[in-house]
Amino acid sequence: MTTQRMIQFLHTQADLALALAQLVQADPRLVPVLQKAGEPALRRGQPGFPGLARIICGQQLSTASARAIWTRLEAAFNPFHHEALRRARADRLGRLGLSAAKIKSIKAIAHALAKGELDLEGIAQSDADTAHAALIEMHGIGPWTADIYLLFCLGHADAWPAGDLALQESARIALGLKARPSAKELSAIADAWRPWRGVAAHLLWGYYHVVKRREGVAVEAKPEAAQPAARTSTWKAKRNGRTQRPGTVGTKPRAAKR
Repeated sequence: MTTQRMIQFLHTQADLALALAQLVQADPRLVPVLQKAGEPALRRGQPGFPGLARIICGQQLSTASARAIWTRLEAAFNPFHHEALRRARADRLGRLGLSAAKIKSIKAIAHALAKGELDLEGIAQSDADTAHAALIEMHGIGPWTADIYLLFCLGHADAWPAGDLALQESARIALGLKARPSAKELSAIADAWRPWRGVAAHLLWGYYHVVKRREGVAVEAKPEAAQPAARTSTWKAKRNGRTQRPGTVGTKPRAAKR
């Protein structure tokens, strides 16, 4: 079987159901995980520049804040095209609620698209590792953003956000690990799930929700030294009701308290 034939996408709930069946057949350790979590709902967002921009727009914000900013941004630029954002004044974008860092990131992506330096159509047809590598070459697109885009905007069945806190914790519980695996360790574990790593991500987010009795989170893990601060801000966010369903594109919700 060629690499091209191994590329799979999840366009419908039926696609996810079939992929789950193949995943648990390949790794029986996930059978009780599926039995406990049930079949997760497939969530998809808009592909292309709007999808990427929305993910960046919502990073580190509550669901409500992210939605409000994105609504204003979409209304101000209709149609939402990279050329319009490339030409937009930074102060105008700032008044819509974007931070300086997010403005820089979105504009950098818009410039790359305008110059032909970023080929999102080609990325949409690439295997997960190739697509990931191409995305993280761009300013403002880190590993987590790249994988969340591949998973939710493109429906890539093999995208794997190994740096996601909820996936790390869910894998620890599901596989009986002594400690929460690092991104590197989780990547090694997930090699056995190719070409269905993205399917495993959907399943593990659902499992996290069941065993923790809280919503799974799509949030990038911080360096070890920064985790205490992240937990503190997370506790405040949880206290204020800032939680979000896993896989909701365009937001980067806070990590759930462990």
